Amino acid sequence: MKPARTKTIANDSPFCEAHARVDDLIKKLTSPEAMSATITDIERLLAKEGTAFIRGLFQSHIDARSAAEQPVEVVGADGVARPHVRTSTRTVETPFGEIFVTRKLYRAVGVLAIAPLDAALGLPEEKYTLEVRRIVAEESAKSSFDEVVELIDKRTGASVPKRQVEELTVRSAQDFDEFYAARLREVEATEDLLVLSFDGKGIAMRHDDLREATRKAAEATPRTLHSRLAKGEKPNRKRMAQVAAIYSLAPWRRTIADVLHGLHDPKERAAKRPRPINKRVWASIEHGAQQVVDDAFAEGMRRDPEHTRRWVVLVDGQQDQIKRVQRAAHKAGVEITIQLDIVHVLEYLWRAAYAFHPESSPEAEKWVEDRLLALLGGRSAGDIAKSLRGLIVRHDLDAKAAKPVVKCASYLLKNARWLHYDRALADGLPIATGVIEGACRYLVQDRMGRTGARWSLSGAEAVLRLRALRTSGDFDDYWQFHVAKEHQRTHASRYADGDVPNPLPVSRPHLTLVK
Repeated sequence: MKPARTKTIANDSPFCEAHARVDDLIKKLTSPEAMSATITDIERLLAKEGTAFIRGLFQSHIDARSAAEQPVEVVGADGVARPHVRTSTRTVETPFGEIFVTRKLYRAVGVLAIAPLDAALGLPEEKYTLEVRRIVAEESAKSSFDEVVELIDKRTGASVPKRQVEELTVRSAQDFDEFYAARLREVEATEDLLVLSFDGKGIAMRHDDLREATRKAAEATPRTLHSRLAKGEKPNRKRMAQVAAIYSLAPWRRTIADVLHGLHDPKERAAKRPRPINKRVWASIEHGAQQVVDDAFAEGMRRDPEHTRRWVVLVDGQQDQIKRVQRAAHKAGVEITIQLDIVHVLEYLWRAAYAFHPESSPEAEKWVEDRLLALLGGRSAGDIAKSLRGLIVRHDLDAKAAKPVVKCASYLLKNARWLHYDRALADGLPIATGVIEGACRYLVQDRMGRTGARWSLSGAEAVLRLRALRTSGDFDDYWQFHVAKEHQRTHASRYADGDVPNPLPVSRPHLTLVK
């Protein structure tokens, strides 16, 4: 239910209602009932009455601004003057509840009417204020849209239905790409490594927002059950989000023993290794993989425009990914060191080990460790791959049993060029993709992978952007940028030369005498 708008007596202060509310609240707080109530009861009373009181103050303030509006000359961006004026009232949803803004609309025949007071107040085009939009943006980055609706209803005086929550979330994130492209970043005065890393993470999508190939596969797959997937059925409902990370990292030279000890004792490894700094992570389901890689290299160019630092790109061995990285590096004119993630190598080695030894056995662990030692010591990937194929013959494995061994050998051969761990350790380079793996989890999976969630393309992209801003510590700076862009889109773009006339009296600050 909309709050009733109180009419004030002519020539009376617009804040007389606020004074009356204060007196009424004081009476309630000093009443016999309140003096014997619990703290919880008083908290709830103040929360309810306080929100209504602030809404009343807000309304009174807006009424005072409306009463002070002066006539101005209005010429639209179309060059048409708008000499006809009428009064119009619009409803605005604030964090404290609905208020009403009465302002002058400037009109001319056949063109859009314009309200300069809307620009002076910084009102968005839709009903909800930018502060409501910010609350929605921050909460949607953490919680489901249903939970955001509930939170706003419980914790504020606003009411935002689920559909509008999603729309506000999308609007909140629309300036993400431009913010980072236009951001003034000081060149990082450091000799630390500049590290880039990429990966992908699937997100369950609504059918119409799947990529064309996935959608066709879903349509071609017969369904055993209509209400759920049968055991073993592939959903064909996911679209891949491309995840990127860029950060600075001090070189960390270590020995083979350091690496092996770190594998056995992750806590000690974490205590010793340098931490990434100036880390930025993001993900996009809308942009293609090449675009995300290009954007990461553009971010690197802003940090190191003269290419004075060593650029290291961590990869997982996916060949298309490596080609995208090489194309981006060539386009940027920067020399890079590509390093294969050791964790992916270990996964292939473990699967191969189980072809010869029982799972989780000490023999399997020793088998993996011997080959890892060889790689860390500089033995060529080709030699290890050849020895793996020899083991298949010596153990007389059939095709099924030999499959993981063959896959491991092929993986090592395909990525032999990036498997020089001895050089990487000596140069202090990272050899594991923990940063990007973590980003896939906390940036994408923790929010986007909730059971039963099916995302629209625009909604998923917006939430990913907002989560990236929060994770990278850029949300507050982004919001200032977003508000400025909103003013340009909603107001300045409608006036000739972008010059918005101010319909309010120019206030002069009080001068303070300095002795």
